[in-house]
Amino acid sequence: MSSRPLSVDPLWPRAGDWPSPDTIEPGEPIDLTLLGIPTWRTSLSPSGAGSTPAAVRAALRYYAEFAPPDRSGRKRYVRSLSDLVLTDAGDVEEPDDPEGEGRAIAAMADAVARASLVVAVGGDNALTVPAALGAWGEELPTAGLITLDAHHDLRDGVSNGSPVRRLVEAGLDGRRIVQIGIADFANSPEYARRAASYGITVVHRDELHRRPIDDVMAEALDIAGSAGGPIHVDLDVDVCDRSVAPGCPASVPGGLAAWELRRAARVAAAHPSVRSLDLAEVDATADAPDGRTVRLTALCVLEAAAGVAQR
Repeated sequence: MSSRPLSVDPLWPRAGDWPSPDTIEPGEPIDLTLLGIPTWRTSLSPSGAGSTPAAVRAALRYYAEFAPPDRSGRKRYVRSLSDLVLTDAGDVEEPDDPEGEGRAIAAMADAVARASLVVAVGGDNALTVPAALGAWGEELPTAGLITLDAHHDLRDGVSNGSPVRRLVEAGLDGRRIVQIGIADFANSPEYARRAASYGITVVHRDELHRRPIDDVMAEALDIAGSAGGPIHVDLDVDVCDRSVAPGCPASVPGGLAAWELRRAARVAAAHPSVRSLDLAEVDATADAPDGRTVRLTALCVLEAAAGVAQR
């Protein structure tokens, strides 16, 4: 992205630079908290994903906290984003080892206790484990998970390829997991069988050519929330087409369009059972010169805020 200073216009306020939750009066509700969980050390491919939370914060400054009504005049949210209480809890330090993962779980739990929605920004997909566990807490037995991801993430071991398996082994019921955007030629027969054995609902990429993303998300929210517990949504940006997400090492040609991911973020965040959402697998150091992957990630943060405003 350009290093030129951004223009200053008092009539066009920019997004980002949100205050710490510590500056908000005790008891005052927070609509959305941003939390960086910069995982990268267990990535299956070389990664600079730990630099991404800072890059996303910088990219937010390219945008405004305003989404106009459509041509029908129908407002797409109840309140202006500028009326929301938006905070930034900073980054969890070294979240990859067991001790750091514990810090991330605690940071998520603290943020969720005060905010309607916590958006955790990675980092690679390893962040989904502490993000979800911290958000669910003792409600894990009734929790649900939705992933938008080209991959099942059911590998053995501890890596960015294993978060869904690790959450199932922690006690998450696979029948309340929905995986959207699973891609051809990006998974193995064994992991597809593992997903089926867990009872996971899988929506392949091709199905999204035939169904509106709103309908798919509505079905996923019903399944993930079927026990009445909290829902975590994992937006793995490598579910997108490589042309719009070159900063994701495992993105493939033929993935989701940028607008589909953005729409999914807004629809998910508008649902009252969605307590937490993460944005994963973006390596800011590998992005295109125009920063398109990081910018898409930043826009998903704003879409999530618009979703909260719609509640």
